[in-house]
Amino acid sequence: MNNKKVSFNWAFKEFIWPRRRVVSFGLVLIIFRSISGLVLPYASKNLIDEVIPSKDTDALIVLLIVVCSALLFQSISSFSLTRVLSVEAQHLISVLRAKVQKKLLTLPVSFFDDNKSGALVSRVMTDVEGVRNLVGTGLVQLIGGSISAIISFIILININAQMTLFVLVPVSIFAIIALKSFSYIRPIFRVRGKINAEVTGRLTETLNGIRVIKGFNAELQEQKVFENGVDNLFQNVKKSLTTTAFITSSSTFLLGLASAGIMGMGGYFIMNNSMTYGEFVSFTLFLGFMIAPIVQMSNIGSQLTEAFAGLDRTQELMNLPEENDPENRKIVLGQIEGNISFKNVSFSYNDKVNVLPDISFEVPNGSVIAMVGSSGSGKSTIAGLVAAFLNPNSGEVLIDGVDLSKVDLRSYRNQLGVVLQDDFLYEGTIKENILFPRPDATEMELEQAIQGAYVDEFTDRFEKGIDTLIGERGVKLSGGQRQRISIARALLAKPKIVILDEATSNLDTQSEAFIQKSLSLLMKDRTTFVIAHRLSTIQKADQILVIENGDIVERGKHEELLAYEGRYHELFTYQTRM
Repeated sequence: MNNKKVSFNWAFKEFIWPRRRVVSFGLVLIIFRSISGLVLPYASKNLIDEVIPSKDTDALIVLLIVVCSALLFQSISSFSLTRVLSVEAQHLISVLRAKVQKKLLTLPVSFFDDNKSGALVSRVMTDVEGVRNLVGTGLVQLIGGSISAIISFIILININAQMTLFVLVPVSIFAIIALKSFSYIRPIFRVRGKINAEVTGRLTETLNGIRVIKGFNAELQEQKVFENGVDNLFQNVKKSLTTTAFITSSSTFLLGLASAGIMGMGGYFIMNNSMTYGEFVSFTLFLGFMIAPIVQMSNIGSQLTEAFAGLDRTQELMNLPEENDPENRKIVLGQIEGNISFKNVSFSYNDKVNVLPDISFEVPNGSVIAMVGSSGSGKSTIAGLVAAFLNPNSGEVLIDGVDLSKVDLRSYRNQLGVVLQDDFLYEGTIKENILFPRPDATEMELEQAIQGAYVDEFTDRFEKGIDTLIGERGVKLSGGQRQRISIARALLAKPKIVILDEATSNLDTQSEAFIQKSLSLLMKDRTTFVIAHRLSTIQKADQILVIENGDIVERGKHEELLAYEGRYHELFTYQTRM
């Protein structure tokens, strides 16, 4: 109950209160619509008890005009209600989706390491849809239906109190059943959102990795995994459908009993001349106006329960701490020189695996530092700390003497360039991907980046040149071509610090030659961190760190480390023999 209260308070503050005028207007419309609907039961009583017995044609015409006018007003208010609230609800969904996506982009890299991209897509696109039942017709109909039921109840009491009290017994039982069912069904909807996100995430991964799946003949395996996922989703839906069906069947039975009882009691009162035919017909119609909103409220209640379940998950996401915390990261950097210092830095993932026990080193601005070592030794972790993707558990990473953990990330990353082994490219044109860090770059700057990374060497052969579409993640290009686009992108960003994470591995000799030339231009007068398996590519580095199990076991220039005949000498000798 406490979580429900928190969720409603949050939803009310975030979505309903800022749109109170629209919601209030919708509430007024639904009240007028409900009142218009009450004209027909009143008219029926007058028709049967007064107009027909008196054979008053003029009164009949007036009665019909009043009824038709009420029906017209009811139709107009219904249209206006749907038009105003439904449009506002869809607008809110689009705004909330943008808001959640914006929040996602502020979260640290570690969050994305722990969550599937497909699952996050589901949270952005699906979880927020329930908000339409809060600002749309759902919540307003719930309130408006309650008002209609109360007005009808008061009128029913005036017509016949005994029959009204009799009806309250099954209606009250139904209300209790519905409330209990909603409290049971809400956790089911929460789990459904999670399962749906997992299934969506797995499907996204499957489609992205289709070449690997087909290459290993693993279609049946993926099919079974997906079938299990959709079966879990089906089992969850089955639970909710069972509960919903129970509510519906309960309403049919209990309200049917009420109707049968009213027939018996009404017949008895009419036979004893304590109720007129018109009063009985009017009572029956008003009873429908009282019961219909209650039945409708059960459906709306189910929708609102599902909405709150999705909004619970959205609220959890929106409350996550942001990467660029303004409380801690208050230092805004100007133009940096690029001096990097690690002072007794220790780092562990999830406070369990100690990747870097205690390392210290200095990187002067404009110098090239290379990191070598076996896989899992901590090279990429160091690069992640330099990029501020990670924060040290203890010690400091300093940029020009300033603690990086206290620096505004935008002011720092504006001066950072990253080129990865499998760098990300958008589905679009070559030009769009190069312009990614600086969409407002001039044609001259773009051309310089293209030439500097030797992108024109292969785009000149394409019919559309740099306007060629490259497919999802650049699938239509070779590995070397994708790398050159990534380097051109980094050149265009004009960074002061560059991180190259195995940027030349797994390339053919010709591609590597072009990339080495473009990297030389990228690294010129920039502080550069290079992670490389090919030791032939780092012989000119100003400093080489040999890292094993998170420790720097050797450091120095290429010739110094060879002369030392330690771990670097061992790695270099092994590679030159291959």
